[in-house]
Amino acid sequence: MTSLPPKLHVKAEPIDDPTPPPTPTPTPSDIYAEYYSLCERVASALAGDRTNDSPLSKPDSNPLAIVAVPDQKPLLNPPPPPPSVQTPPGSGDNRALSSSLLPPKFQRPGELARVATLGREDHRHHRAILKRTRTIYDSLRLHLVAEEMRRPGIGRRRKPRADIKASTLMRERGLWLNQDKHVVGSIPGVEIGDMFLYRLELCVVGLHGQPQAGIDYLTAHRSSNGEPIATSIIVSGGYEDDEDTGDVLVYSGHGGQDKLHRQCQHQRLESGNLAMERSMHYGIEVRVIRGFKYDNAVSSKVYVYDGLYRIVEYWFDVGKSGFGVFKFKLVRIEGQAEMGSRRMKFAQALRTKPLGVRPNGYITFNLSSGKESVPVYLYNDIDFDREPEGFDYIARSAINSVISAQHGGGNRGCECKYSCGNDCFCARRNGGEIPYDEDGTLLRGKPVVFECGVLCGCGPSCQNRVTQKGLSKRLEVFRSRETGWGVRTLDFIQAGAFICEYAGVVLTKEQAEIVSMNGDPLVYPGRFAEKWRILGDLSQVYPEYVQPSYPSLPPLDFAMDVSKLRNVASYISHSKEPNVMAQFVLHDHSNLMFPRVMLFALENISPLTALSLDYGLDDKLEERLAICN
Repeated sequence: MTSLPPKLHVKAEPIDDPTPPPTPTPTPSDIYAEYYSLCERVASALAGDRTNDSPLSKPDSNPLAIVAVPDQKPLLNPPPPPPSVQTPPGSGDNRALSSSLLPPKFQRPGELARVATLGREDHRHHRAILKRTRTIYDSLRLHLVAEEMRRPGIGRRRKPRADIKASTLMRERGLWLNQDKHVVGSIPGVEIGDMFLYRLELCVVGLHGQPQAGIDYLTAHRSSNGEPIATSIIVSGGYEDDEDTGDVLVYSGHGGQDKLHRQCQHQRLESGNLAMERSMHYGIEVRVIRGFKYDNAVSSKVYVYDGLYRIVEYWFDVGKSGFGVFKFKLVRIEGQAEMGSRRMKFAQALRTKPLGVRPNGYITFNLSSGKESVPVYLYNDIDFDREPEGFDYIARSAINSVISAQHGGGNRGCECKYSCGNDCFCARRNGGEIPYDEDGTLLRGKPVVFECGVLCGCGPSCQNRVTQKGLSKRLEVFRSRETGWGVRTLDFIQAGAFICEYAGVVLTKEQAEIVSMNGDPLVYPGRFAEKWRILGDLSQVYPEYVQPSYPSLPPLDFAMDVSKLRNVASYISHSKEPNVMAQFVLHDHSNLMFPRVMLFALENISPLTALSLDYGLDDKLEERLAICN
């Protein structure tokens, strides 16, 4: 019996070395014969290129075609970064890949581009573009699902794959970000830890351009020097030979699998595998996205961006299935933010660990004193401040009976027996539709949402009774050096999902003027930024799209006193680019002057992410608060 030769390892070489690495002479083996043949062909081709004065033969040239946005001066062939550099390299003065929501139209599509380090304002700008694009995608997907489920005869069958249709429509409208470029390194606006529910959502934001393949790369025929270059990979457990310890990853090449993801033939050094080898040779970093199963009501798997890695070594080996596979060793570049997947797993451990074995810093596991259906934690590992314990907790705002009795919109309810449909009285009050889907997700923001109340004939399980059920996400009030007290979630919160009510004692304008004389903190919901206008806005997808006609609210000048009675929402930090929005809701009375203030997720919020809300503060007050914190 012929023994197998030892594994053939190939390590990254300096990119200015004109001599191709020597190919070892193998012993006879069916598994390795194909690999050695391919290696010899690649080495011969590279050697031929170097002798013909190709760009690869010049030590000071860059194999990448670095291009800038059309209105900036392009920088061609800057010196390549050495493999030893531990921070993501920049490449000139091209500061961004897009300056508006629509991606720029490049003259030569498909080239590689790199974005230089962005300043704070540039990052905020592109972060806003990214959030807006993701909001459009989420809103469109929910809209398509709701449309499909309303079709006659659909019933309660399985939900359609609206994620595919949503991405297709956005691509046709030119709403994909960076769709004309393969971006090397970080994507403008994308942050480490960002969480995605669908593979196609990664394509929409330009993080990974392959809807199915695990390796995204620029193909050889579109590359300026005729070689493929890998830009990102997805690690999702689809290959049995992967080894993942976080900062170090052994990634199996692709190819040779059947429909059940079983290795059934040898892999070849071509397409994505060759692109990985070329990226290693030139010291080009790749983005790593990890996909894994995670409990949520929307999809069976989530994808988390974990930052930039360098390929430092590759080899051809016999896999667990007995077939030959390529293996690439990647090492995470130092100096980056903590991996999002690590944070998610830590949050998952916090949710499952017994309370007695939690990390130091937890002051209480029951800040709400049992008034919420899920616990609210209090955490401080910075100092000895325990201020939130000094207030009485209320889960719902206290509204004076005189105020709630001043009806402004009728005193009747629907006559539905179990759950409401789009033709009932409550649906007509909401513009002819139930405002939530079957999972309780808000389909689109409105001036006011009318939920079913005590006068309605439907039961507590009605689809139109979402906010009345109270807090369902595990939240944590925590101490921060940047913002003082803040709130973060231990659960994943989907865009459009209800979080909690912003609770306090509701005061009329006259009462607020008297209370404010004592210096007690008051909150004015009427001043909150109208971020609800973003959720569900499909005007960029459908130019002819007309928002349904909704009832409007009169100017709101009531206040909320949170000096003595408050809930977890009072500790949410202010931000001009928030991930939480305020939505006014009426269900227990019909006085349009005093709606309840309900908080919904404006985007997908990953575990251990701080919640933020735009309180509508002017710039001067915002600066003073920043100084105080």
